[in-house]
This record gives sequence, C-alpha cells and structure tokens, in this order.
Amino acid sequence: MTHRMVHVGLGGRGQHWIHESIPPNVDADRLEVVAAVDTDPDRLRRAESALDLDSDRCYTDLDAALTEQDADCCSVVTPPSTHEAVVDTALAHGVDILSEKPIADTLAGSVRIAEKVAAADAKMGITMSHRYDRDKTTFRRALREASPVDYLTARYTGNVRERGYYSDYVHEMADMLLLDGAVHHLDMLASFADAPCERVYADTWVPDGADYDGDCTGLVTLHFADGTRAQYEGSYANATTLNGWGHEYFRAECREETLVLDRREVERFPHDPDAVGDWTGVGKGDGEAVPMAERPLWENAWLIEQFCDWLDGGEPMATRVEDNLQSMAIVFAAIESSRTGEAVDVQALLEEARQEA
Repeated sequence: MTHRMVHVGLGGRGQHWIHESIPPNVDADRLEVVAAVDTDPDRLRRAESALDLDSDRCYTDLDAALTEQDADCCSVVTPPSTHEAVVDTALAHGVDILSEKPIADTLAGSVRIAEKVAAADAKMGITMSHRYDRDKTTFRRALREASPVDYLTARYTGNVRERGYYSDYVHEMADMLLLDGAVHHLDMLASFADAPCERVYADTWVPDGADYDGDCTGLVTLHFADGTRAQYEGSYANATTLNGWGHEYFRAECREETLVLDRREVERFPHDPDAVGDWTGVGKGDGEAVPMAERPLWENAWLIEQFCDWLDGGEPMATRVEDNLQSMAIVFAAIESSRTGEAVDVQALLEEARQEA
C-alpha cells in the first residue's frame, strides 16, 4: 500500500532525502508525502519544489501538520538534540517513525525514545544509511560466506579541517567524530561481527589546526561477545583523504582468507600455502574481485523501502530503534572511554541508561 508521510527537516541532510531518497519510493507508490515541516520558513520552499507540495502543506509546526493532514508515518531529519521532541509529537498522533541517526544525542535519550515507541506499540526505524550502501552490502554478504572472523579493521580519514564543508553545528558538536561519522562506521563493524559488543576502548582528540570544537580524530578498539576484535581509525582533519565519506576501508581477517573493501571495491585474498614466508605480500588489485551486489535502491532509499515493507506487515527492519540501541551503546561507550581513559563495558552502560530512563 501507499504510506502517507509527513517529512520533518529540510536542512542539509533533509535535502538529500527530498531529492534522492524519497522520490524513487514515491515513484514506486510506496510513499506519498502529504506535508513537510521545518522551523525555518525559507527552507519550506525546497519542499514545495522538490516534493511538489502546495504551500498550505508546508508547516513550521509538526503538531499542526499531523493535526491537519492524514498521515500514518513521519520522518525525522533534524539535529539529534531535537529527535526526542519530534518523536513525542509523532507518537501523540499515533504515527510510525523513520529517523535519521543517531536515535538521540545521549544514550539515555535513545533508550527513552525506544521505550516510548514500545509503550505506544509503534514502529520506528533508524536510517543507518552506510550499512545499506552497495559496497558495504557486498562486503557483508561476502563475509557471511567466509571462514570465521578473527578480527576487523576500519579506516575513515579525510582532509576537512576547515569550516565550509559541513554545517556549523557539526563543527560545534561535542564528540563529533563519534556522533557524526563513527556512528555509522562502528555500526557497520558491529553488523560485520554479528555479535553483541562487550568492551570498547577509545582515544579521541582535536589535532592542531582543526577547526572543530569537539574531538574529530580518534582510535577505537572493540571486543565482541563471540571473540571477534575490531579496530577503527577515524579523522576529519588529516593532511590527505585516504578513505573519505562513502569510500571507507574495511578488512576482515578470517581463518582461510582476508576480505578487503577499499574505495568501493571488494577483494578476496585466500590463504596461499605456497606464499608462506613471502614478505613482499599483496596489494590492491592482486585479489579475487567480488562482484558488486545488485538491487534497485541503496542507502536511505532502500531503508525507506524496508520501512514501508515493515509497515505492510513484513519483517521488522534490522535497524529498528530497539536493535539500534546496541550501536548507540557502542558509540556512547567510546565517548565515555575517551573521557575516562578506561575501557567501558558496553552492555553495563546500556543497562545503566535503561535504569536512568
């Protein structure tokens, strides 16, 4: 069926939704956008043109939009600190929710949202878009076919030290690496490990010359319940971009092969008994290329499709709010670890947040 959505948020990420993610789902008759909401009236003109909405369907107040329009779901594409208020309004009107990451700007807030959604018997999904990008999907599927994973590594590094590339609020965000970038990358590592994360140690900082108020560079070590380890390197402030946004590096060291994703290409490197002791090694292009996964939609467009299928009675999204709490717990454990200098028990931290909520 076609689901009637109120789209909330027309800023930088909101523009991606209205131009790239929503239209293919409207074309497929999964979605109809019945209204758009943004606190900035000037931004509403974007919805009028991109979503073909009349001005009387563009609102600065979500409560008014949901009162006046017949909707069964809404999006949340606003700054993380505002997510809980938007969710509260949506639940008061009995609509289901599809939200941008993170769930909220605190772990306790994330837990409160999940509990409110459960109490309302509503559905809420989180758009962990990177997990459903084409190259990461290819890597994840190849990893499922590989021998058991010993450890994982990930790298995301960029040369975006100065303002102008991101919105000012990103530069002013506390713990910006972990909340803006690593929220995706640590989520992907967790999905590759496919086991609860037990322990996190992180060290984050602001390098000299980087125009960020919050830590924009860091190293994170993770230990999962099945024994898998993972190491993450992230930075917005390097001299060069080695693996920038959408072009990250992931490597899985398995018993019988090494699997590498580098700049949107996936390769297998099977164990070679004849190469034992050959320290010259192998490099990009020397492995067996893994064919890229094929499907019509990727990232948020695919997640909207999954959300609509769920509303139609299909399987719950893998990134539904309750399950996504595990990824949020990893991120906030990393934040806590960087502040204390100690490893943090992820599940204990999540339980503390449940008690606080």
